[in-house]
Amino acid sequence: MFHEYRDVITELKQKDAHFIKVFEKHNELDEKIQEMEKNHADQFEVEKLKKEKLQLKDEVYNIIVDYKKENNL
Repeated sequence: MFHEYRDVITELKQKDAHFIKVFEKHNELDEKIQEMEKNHADQFEVEKLKKEKLQLKDEVYNIIVDYKKENNL
């Protein structure tokens, strides 16, 4: 996710506890969704988790953009 911001993500992981929490939650949901799809889980539940994951991705992106602006990167 956001490979083009790898350096910024590394910095944020060292400095921002909230970023870490959101980033890790996104990754956990990604793994859970993949496992559920592999096991043909209820599609409504999968879709619900995908929406939650997308919201987290948006939040991660917004944190990255704000950090870049604040630090003139």
